Amino acid sequence: MLGKTANGLYWMYRYMERAENTARLIETGQRIALTRLNQTDDEWASVLQSADCLGGFKAEHDEMSRDLAVDWMLRSKDNPSSIISSVNAARQNARLVRTAITGDVWEAINSAYMSLKKALARKVSERDLPSVLRLIRHHAALVRGVTHGTMLRNEIYDFARLGTFLERADNTARILDVKYYVLLPSARSVGTSLDNVQWETILRSVSARGGFRMEYGAGGGPREIADFLILDKRMPRSLAFCVSKLCDNLGYLADEGGDAGLPSRQKVGALENGLLSKTIDDIFDHGLHEFLQDTLKEITSISRQIEEDFRFYA
Repeated sequence: MLGKTANGLYWMYRYMERAENTARLIETGQRIALTRLNQTDDEWASVLQSADCLGGFKAEHDEMSRDLAVDWMLRSKDNPSSIISSVNAARQNARLVRTAITGDVWEAINSAYMSLKKALARKVSERDLPSVLRLIRHHAALVRGVTHGTMLRNEIYDFARLGTFLERADNTARILDVKYYVLLPSARSVGTSLDNVQWETILRSVSARGGFRMEYGAGGGPREIADFLILDKRMPRSLAFCVSKLCDNLGYLADEGGDAGLPSRQKVGALENGLLSKTIDDIFDHGLHEFLQDTLKEITSISRQIEEDFRFYA
């Protein structure tokens, strides 16, 4: 496969996953902010920081407010990670690799773009925000479902999966970081009812509440929630699940190319056997924020290595 085709597939699915996860990040910030007693608009700087778009926001705006922050993440064309920018980029990449994807996948991507372009044509009110965020998640799920249902399990599918799970791992780490490091009022709040409500919000934001309750009932607390979202390979948005899928798909690509020593595969293996081999007690003792930041650095390094290994820009 040509490097630019692999690149188009990889980024098409990364951008669709990014759009969905940006919606989840907005929802997380919105719900957690509602639990704060002394709520200020400055808290949205923390959400923007976790989305890695605070610098761009400050370059365009002199003040911080909830409305400006949400609009920047939803529909600003000046923000390359906004939802409308991400869906547009996914569609452009889909157009470039049109012959490599099925007609159903193209229709799902195109439908997502047209629907969200209409929904985000004007500023979204606070009343309409939940329905718009649901619409984004719906279209992302449709693209994912059509991909699973119509695509051959070959190298094309492998690159699609790499983009999906690399982006998902990145965003799960960011959503967790919003909660524990940035939005928690103080160390004194750890273990309180406020702390528990915020952890419950994290579960809801990654659609993990049902699965968590099946596993832990009503008794699971913050440590169990963190363990579920970081280390449980049965949970499809956990860090461990995403990294295991990266390992699988890089393994398939390495086998097809006859390159068992693929550097990106080795990096993923090092992450799986290193940071993600720790227990949740080890992670909390070391510091959850520090662990998440280390994980994000590893994910960025893996992304760059994938681009080099498969000559995306050759």
